[in-house]
Amino acid sequence: MTMVPGTKRMYKKGNHANSFTEIPASNPGNAWREGMVSGNGENGYITSGSPFTDSFIFQYMWFNYPSKDPRVIPGELTEQLSDARWNVFNQNDEWKIPDANGATRVRTFYYSYHPGHQLRYNITKKGSISGYERWTNYETAETGVRYTDEYGEWVRTSFTSREDNVSITKITSSSTGVKINMIISIDDISAMSGALLGHNEVEALQYKKLVDPNADYLAQVAHYPSCPGSELFHGGYAGLTRVLVVNGTKERVLMADMHESMNVGKEQNPAVLVKDAEAVYLITRSSRTYDMGRIEDFAATTQYAIVDELLQSTNVVAQKYIDADGQFDYDAARAPHAEKQSAEFNAVSFSIKGDEQYKNADNLTLIHAQRATPARVNHAFVEQVYNQGRYAMICCSGSSAPRLYGMWTGEWNPGWRGIYTLDANVNLQVASMNTGHLTQAQLGYITFFLRNTPDFEYNARMAYGMHDALQVSVNSDGDRGMHVEYDNDYPFEYWNAGASWCLLPIYEYWQCYGNQRIPIHDNMRIHDLKLILSVRDGGLTDEEFAQLIDKDYLDLAKDILLPLLTKQANFWKQICTPEYFTDLNGNACHQSGKTALNPGEKYMIIPTYSPENHPIGYNSTITANATMDISAARDGLFMVIAMEKAVKRKGYETATAQWEALLELLPDYKYDSDGALREWAMNEYTENNNHRHLSHLYAAWPAYETQKNPGLAGAAKTAIANRDQYNIGDDTAGHGWMHKALVQARLKNGDGVLSSLLPMMRETGYYNSLMTDHDSNRRCNTYCTDTSFGAVGAINEALLFSNTGEIEVLPALPCDWKTGFVQGLMARTWIEVKVLSWDLSAKTVHVTLTSSVNENTIQFRAGIPWTQVRVNGSEVEVQYDEFGKYIQLTLSSETDVSVVFTL
Repeated sequence: MTMVPGTKRMYKKGNHANSFTEIPASNPGNAWREGMVSGNGENGYITSGSPFTDSFIFQYMWFNYPSKDPRVIPGELTEQLSDARWNVFNQNDEWKIPDANGATRVRTFYYSYHPGHQLRYNITKKGSISGYERWTNYETAETGVRYTDEYGEWVRTSFTSREDNVSITKITSSSTGVKINMIISIDDISAMSGALLGHNEVEALQYKKLVDPNADYLAQVAHYPSCPGSELFHGGYAGLTRVLVVNGTKERVLMADMHESMNVGKEQNPAVLVKDAEAVYLITRSSRTYDMGRIEDFAATTQYAIVDELLQSTNVVAQKYIDADGQFDYDAARAPHAEKQSAEFNAVSFSIKGDEQYKNADNLTLIHAQRATPARVNHAFVEQVYNQGRYAMICCSGSSAPRLYGMWTGEWNPGWRGIYTLDANVNLQVASMNTGHLTQAQLGYITFFLRNTPDFEYNARMAYGMHDALQVSVNSDGDRGMHVEYDNDYPFEYWNAGASWCLLPIYEYWQCYGNQRIPIHDNMRIHDLKLILSVRDGGLTDEEFAQLIDKDYLDLAKDILLPLLTKQANFWKQICTPEYFTDLNGNACHQSGKTALNPGEKYMIIPTYSPENHPIGYNSTITANATMDISAARDGLFMVIAMEKAVKRKGYETATAQWEALLELLPDYKYDSDGALREWAMNEYTENNNHRHLSHLYAAWPAYETQKNPGLAGAAKTAIANRDQYNIGDDTAGHGWMHKALVQARLKNGDGVLSSLLPMMRETGYYNSLMTDHDSNRRCNTYCTDTSFGAVGAINEALLFSNTGEIEVLPALPCDWKTGFVQGLMARTWIEVKVLSWDLSAKTVHVTLTSSVNENTIQFRAGIPWTQVRVNGSEVEVQYDEFGKYIQLTLSSETDVSVVFTL
């Protein structure tokens, strides 16, 4: 997108707004959500863009606010498995999950994400503004503000550097040479949104504001509450902003104290006063520490190692980019970062012809244009939200997986604590990661998974008594991912599909890009890697492990995928017990002491949890044979078999045979009287379609079984139609709509994709910043990136289906998308689709492919009716199977292949 005509272009690709929402210094409510964002996956910010009293809320992906909730799994969890199985088998929905005292268990929670310091600057020369606009430059992750008053035109810009891991702001004198006069301060924590309203008792925190005598920096340093059993018992965090002034003065001043009890600084409100400067540069970085000392000593402490480290790191950046005149060179600092950012963003581009009058519109105009046509997706709007979602995904990638809020929050105690939810939210957020040609997001996602893997093993051991197995928790706060959040309403300890679902994006990374070297760094918790790799080739000796760490990288296939996929397969192997099975007629059976299945019998997966539903007439969500689990088990075993064959470790034939045998004994899918795929493969249950979740459609997305099984695909279509008809409850959640959009894409229903995207687009799902809410009507009052990122994934899937050895272009093209293109998508068969363009009026589809490996043979299809096909200008033989027409292509890594379909 470009700037509106008649203005000086500040970017080629980005978004802009002609209004702003100021964040008040106290009681700011949700004003921060209208701010524009930047980030590099670890550090970042939200800025309001207010011309005279702008605020920057700084972010750090690893911030976690401790609470008194436990950091260990209750011992009684292991003891309840037999009772859970027996009561589920007997359909006793009165059974309650007990605590250590035998009472019904009360759910506990994880730690909460929180914002860093909220920096504010007040411009003292204030005129009457005109020509205001703020923008986000997608290619540089740069936000900017421009306006004119009687002193001239003012411009300021900021970005978070992928090169130097700091956020940098540039403020310059006006176009007429009027100098900068401003006060730079840090807002009180207690005045920030949600600080004193939540479950985390933020008032138990202690903090200080610091400004050094020469006014070289402002900082906020905080000690977390010392909660017993917390890894952050002595922990805290800090954020520091380095202040550089050109041809002006700066001095430390004291502002009025607010007598805030958690602020234990001797001087509560120091600030920096800047006078008559030609330019001001602010360099900010945030971090946290496990070693802040005792909280009892914090008030008297005068030296903080974390502040010294932040000061040193920002000083290094300040010195790194000094120009010939001895001044900080903002453009030089931006250049290496912009090269990385632009390469990442520009790897993919997408456009739909139509609604051209809105293609350069500001955000609010686009939002209003979409609401004015609630029955169809505005083409300009969908292009912009695709680009915005892709941009924001890049900005919160590389360090970890995206949080519910991406990496941005201006509020304490955010909805669902701003954590990582792994039974839909994170999975939707990373749906576009691999096909979207990103390079850093996968590294952060792998880091997140490896960081949590010891807890995932802990879960399987405590919930099921398993060894060398993984059970992913429904939630993680980034530091821990163990079973503490569960009760009868949310029996998360029996959600079994997580390891398969969460490993699938890593497997798809391998499918798209081939084997990779994954850099090792501290956030992976190096001391836990030996445990993670314990099943690799029978384990690692100390010497072998030391050699592995010395390499500074892990092999994606051998060191990550095969060990982890083996552990998830071990879970399915161990949860299947011959004592619980279905007979030849599919009826549930129990036989105590039974050691093997008889011919025709199948294992019963018990207990299971299909979030957050239960059968009609059985009022417990603790169930058996959830279809989601059956699909996840099947897909997980497919993946480990493929990886065994790819790595070919010693004994892989035996391992492969074991997993193939287990596949044959898993429960069969079951179908309702109308042919719908049932949510539970149990004769004894009655389906309940009054629910928004689509967990039972796992076989369509994220798995691939419906692609080569027309009967299963038809059953999935009927199942989704039943949800549409009978779900009369909550249908506002963005994650539900994005999940449905992805399923519809896999079921080749392009109009279904758009109808699933529309509710969030035509109501209030999008803020003026083009970031998104949790709900179409903001019912839950939660900032959320499910829709922002999930929409990108759904569009990618609608335009390109791929799996090992197969590609289908335009599998779910919406009827309204007559002409368009997408460039740069990756296919899950080591191929880049460099160009995919279509023009239905000209009856042509053009595709250019390139392979990263030689002798890459694929089946290639088009999802819309075609009559002729030419490859590199020549006609080729058309082949047929039960799924329709296709051509077979063999690609090399040296030559692009051009395919043209005539419709």
